[in-house]
Parts: sequence; C-alpha cells; structure tokens
Amino acid sequence: MSKSFIEQVHYIRIPVKHLEVSAQWYSDVLGFQLLNNTEERAILKVNEGPFLLILVPTEDETFAHFTIDNNLEFSIGFTSPELFKFHQHLIDHQVTVEDIKEDNGHAFFHFYDPNGNKLQVHW
Repeated sequence: MSKSFIEQVHYIRIPVKHLEVSAQWYSDVLGFQLLNNTEERAILKVNEGPFLLILVPTEDETFAHFTIDNNLEFSIGFTSPELFKFHQHLIDHQVTVEDIKEDNGHAFFHFYDPNGNKLQVHW
C-alpha cells in the first residue's frame, strides 16, 4: 500500500481529573482556543490548524503518558518557535517544567499539566 487511507490526526484525548480547571489551564496557560465545554468533554483548538485536543474527565488514576523501565515518557509533543520564552512563561505560571535540553541542534523540554500528564515541547 503506497498511500494511507488516513489523512491526518484530527484530535487527541487526554484524561483529566478536574475538567473546568484543566480547560481553563489549557486555554490560559497554553493559549489554546476553547471551542466547547460540557460535562463529558472540553474541546480545544491549537492555533489555526485542524488539530484538536479533547479533555475527558475521569476519576481513574490514568494519564496521557506511559513508562519505560519505570521512567515517565510523554505521548504528546508540541512545537514552539519561541522555546526559551515559552519555558519561562510556564515557570511564571507555576507549571512544573524540566530543564531545556539540547541534542544535535534540537532543543526540547518536558512539562506537566495540572493533572500530571507529561508533555513535551521542542524546536
């Protein structure tokens, strides 16, 4: 098969404990546009592209990351052309962030949403 039937990733769902707090955080801190917020989900848009992030409330102890050898590994990676400013922005908003790392001209860092979901941003 030379071409996939799949055109693009449309949305990713993230488990959250407190939907209202999380929707507000993703909107205020990350700058995502809140399109819809109900008891079942909050839908956020990332800039002008087709990508959506959907927050789904759950009481279960679950996250949008996984482990390898008991180390947390992110599932969702974002890009930012202003990586260092964004890092400081998150620190200014009391977000748990890790140090910026560089690897062969590729800079990145990890941060956590209010629910403990590990995320990455790179440039």
